[in-house]
Amino acid sequence: MDNATRLQYLSAMGIDVWLPRVADSIAEYVEPVQDSWEALNTEIKNCQQCELCQTREQAVCGSGHQQADLLWVTDAPSLQDEQQGAAFSDQTAELFDEILRAMQLDRKSIFMTHSVKCRPDNDKDPKVSELDTCAAFLEREIALVQPKMIFAVGRIAAQQLLQSKLTITELRQEQHQYGVIPVTVIYHPAYLLRKLTEKPVMWQDLQHALSVLNQ
Repeated sequence: MDNATRLQYLSAMGIDVWLPRVADSIAEYVEPVQDSWEALNTEIKNCQQCELCQTREQAVCGSGHQQADLLWVTDAPSLQDEQQGAAFSDQTAELFDEILRAMQLDRKSIFMTHSVKCRPDNDKDPKVSELDTCAAFLEREIALVQPKMIFAVGRIAAQQLLQSKLTITELRQEQHQYGVIPVTVIYHPAYLLRKLTEKPVMWQDLQHALSVLNQ
């Protein structure tokens, strides 16, 4: 007689049978699985949770120093970002490097990532659903890097990271927090290329951020 049939007979006879609580006993002894860059990047590259997986050449994982003090979050990969596999690889590359040099930094000393890991078709702004789908990936990147400050680069990244509908002009005028991590909102380099007169404003924002970091 198999065990299931035996239990049915005993139950019909009014006999209660003690069964071990397997789930509880397992939960008591199994250690939680720790996240890793290898696991995270594999999930990002293989992700098929939204329609962007159908048109991408490749998903773009974060790059740079994986224990950097400064983490830079921008919107979505451009065509050049997708091809190079890193943020700020397009027409903004030279200006972004200039910004870093002004801060006595380079790409190897920071971590860069996108709010959305796949390039939207025709480089359109990512949809809310696409941003929300990738939100967990961004959270895990932040948790792994554990930066001392986050730079939200551009409107889309700032609004998504801070869960706000305010304009970037309004957001950049305040200091923000992501948990306990200070967040500085700055204009996107692509915007500065269109409006070079805003470069001094960017520099003021960066100086303020560095003063907060030094405190």
